Amino acid sequence: MRLGVLDVGSNTVHLLVVDAHPGARPLPAHSHKADLRLAQLLDDSGAIGDEGVDRLIAVVRDALQAAEDKGVEEVLPFATSAVREATNADAVLTRVADETGVRLQVLAGAEEARLTFLAVRRWFGWSAGKLLVLDIGGGSLEIAYGMDEEPDTAVSLPLGAGRLTAGWLAGDPPTPEEVRALRRHVRTEIARTVGEFSRFGAPDHVVATSKTFKQLARIAGAARSAEGLYVQRELKRESLEAWVPRLAGMTTDQRAELPGVSEGRAGQLVAGALVAEAVMDLFGVESLEVCPWALREGVILRRLDHLGSA
Repeated sequence: MRLGVLDVGSNTVHLLVVDAHPGARPLPAHSHKADLRLAQLLDDSGAIGDEGVDRLIAVVRDALQAAEDKGVEEVLPFATSAVREATNADAVLTRVADETGVRLQVLAGAEEARLTFLAVRRWFGWSAGKLLVLDIGGGSLEIAYGMDEEPDTAVSLPLGAGRLTAGWLAGDPPTPEEVRALRRHVRTEIARTVGEFSRFGAPDHVVATSKTFKQLARIAGAARSAEGLYVQRELKRESLEAWVPRLAGMTTDQRAELPGVSEGRAGQLVAGALVAEAVMDLFGVESLEVCPWALREGVILRRLDHLGSA
């Protein structure tokens, strides 16, 4: 069957269309995305304003049209931290449902981490052993650890690259004082969670997902996306640590010229790099592997599992 997963994230609204059936690997057939940056459209009260909701509704309608054009049988719509944490989330969800017919499922942060972990486990298989999975989104950082398809522990922290950029880095480039303050904040937040994971022992394999990690790996020398899904891509902490001050000293336009960095993400790459550096350091990770599957694939796999057991 042809499934579509509609991901209303903090940065983008992304429709991924796949051909899949229970027990088979989902094959991507089409991708439709639009930059929305909901995490940066919150007002002082933490609400998504009317303009932001209007834009969200328009983007969802476009995605539904794309799904119809591609012959999608079922759309799986969900939203993550930007909608989840908006003070007017219920009103936003009601308007979207009334005007588009789409009822967005709002994923809790821990559920995001679990679904991403499922996707990574299926990608690497049982031979990968104990997995530590890291994901930096626009609004939150997810960390999950485990041996099975369901992680032993999973947390979500409000350390997304978009959120932190909007709240902490006003300059372009940011000032050294802004960078230091954000660095302290990020490390304090992450350090509080380390003990929860360390009691399970060292992981056998550390994996990262998300656009932020992919871009950081690319500028540090990993293979281009054009070389395919199955090329191993790694990010070493030593390389990342060398890049962080360089990124912080660049303007957004300069970062956008780096290999693999999109114009839309260049502005939040410093915050993302600070989070990546902190989580690798505090968790004692010298090197990690980037996985092409993440939350969207986890949502699809969970749905296929339910279909297969029905």
